[in-house]
Amino acid sequence: MVNATSIANRDVDAIVNELAPLVKRIAYHFMAKLPASVEVDDLIQAGLIGLLDAAKNFDDTQGAQFETYAIQRIRGSILDELRQADWLPRNVRKNLRKIESAVSHLEQSLGRPPREKELAEHMAVPLDEYQQMLLDARGYQLLHYEDFQESEEGDFFDSFVTADGQRGPLDVLEDQGFRRHLIQSISVLPEREKLVMGLYYEQEMNLKEIGEILGVSESRVCQLHSQAVARLRSRMKTWTAKT
Repeated sequence: MVNATSIANRDVDAIVNELAPLVKRIAYHFMAKLPASVEVDDLIQAGLIGLLDAAKNFDDTQGAQFETYAIQRIRGSILDELRQADWLPRNVRKNLRKIESAVSHLEQSLGRPPREKELAEHMAVPLDEYQQMLLDARGYQLLHYEDFQESEEGDFFDSFVTADGQRGPLDVLEDQGFRRHLIQSISVLPEREKLVMGLYYEQEMNLKEIGEILGVSESRVCQLHSQAVARLRSRMKTWTAKT
């Protein structure tokens, strides 16, 4: 482990070389929750920049362990890279918006969560094509930084953005009204999707581990996760439109 004394006595390059494996571990941890369009090398490069910055700016008088400080800077640098990148391809985002719209329409007309087959029929696509859309959306999240940028389709989180445009996903999640409605929306998800969300976010299991519990493939878990997020985003769109 790199300590404060070694920071003072060693050059930055040596420290970066020693902790490069840590950067890779953090980058691959991020990759498990990101779509295939994201290149792990880009995340590693961003992480190395964060590590280099940590090595140059670490202040051992603050009483913190260097590795703890470095992890924070590595993660922060990778997050900055993701915020700046258009990491969901345009065609994938377009398909996801169609799914969210279909979910909203069918939930209102049926009075219950629509099934996959019903969603595919509403979108006039074969079931296997619909499921491929869900699979392509690996890494689909409830909130994306793209949600807070101007787009042709408009932005359903506008009500959470201040005049200086500084609010982001974490600010929205801290809104008490938003959180209450989100919790309620999760509670009425189909049971299997609700279980996937709990194992993924609360237990921090990966898709393969969840698949073993459910007795399905990793790709099927990815589909269930994407569909659950589409349902939640659809419901949160409806809620924000009323606030």
